[in-house]
Amino acid sequence: MSTTTTSPPGIDSTAACHSCVTGDVLDIPQAEALAQVFKALSDPTRVRLVSLIAAHAGAEACVCELTEPVGLSQPTVSHHLKQLVEAGLLSREQRGRWAYYRVVEQALDQLAAAVTRRPDGGSHR
Repeated sequence: MSTTTTSPPGIDSTAACHSCVTGDVLDIPQAEALAQVFKALSDPTRVRLVSLIAAHAGAEACVCELTEPVGLSQPTVSHHLKQLVEAGLLSREQRGRWAYYRVVEQALDQLAAAVTRRPDGGSHR
């Protein structure tokens, strides 16, 4: 049984979230990276999939376990999961016939930091 893992690009802490540390305005590459994440989360099904995987045992789920809860076919769920992997929110590991998905905690933490403001008006990290 072969196992391959796809590493997601994630939200680079030196790119998309650098402004979180400095309080500077996002530059174009930072804004583009953050927009990719927001675009992936703009679909309610994708938000639900992240939630389902995060709540699953070990914060990991097989695609076969996600079709019924969202009421969509396996190819449609796989498409949504691919978008989330490309945005860096999930990682994917192939185990034999099935793909398993795991939440990338660091990406969620960085996303939260990117949109959180400190009480003093600066960005929160």
